[in-house]
Amino acid sequence: MNSPGSSQLVVFVVERQRYALALAEVERALPMAAATPLPAAPPIVTGVLSLHGTPLPVVDLRRRLELVPRAPRPEDHLLVVHTPRRTLALCVDEVQGVLEVPAERITASTAVVPGIGQVAGIVALPDGLLLVHDLDALLSLDEDRQLGAALQSAGA
Repeated sequence: MNSPGSSQLVVFVVERQRYALALAEVERALPMAAATPLPAAPPIVTGVLSLHGTPLPVVDLRRRLELVPRAPRPEDHLLVVHTPRRTLALCVDEVQGVLEVPAERITASTAVVPGIGQVAGIVALPDGLLLVHDLDALLSLDEDRQLGAALQSAGA
């Protein structure tokens, strides 16, 4: 339950770094599944899945975060998320669960590192930092347009 003045965050891991998204932005976590390649999609989109008959673009966070790419592993997960413009699946290494954090413990990323892009906030936890992702900044407007055109061309 969300207490007044707190945020519920879904915590996940990519390359040993913990990240989070607001619980309200996450629809569900799924086991990794093979995506069908989507020609002409932005480079961070690895393909598309069908979720209950609806096309779901799959975004490789490793590419977005400029980490060393690797093939998905069976133990990886997909987070189905709602951005302001579309629903996506994010490839993540591990989903750790939901964490309730007092709002005053979330520091705006611009107060720490200006221009950090996809990170909206930072939470200092006893065992390290938690980077709160900004889904609105996940895809640029150009990438979103390119993805929309690729989906339309594919008939998805």
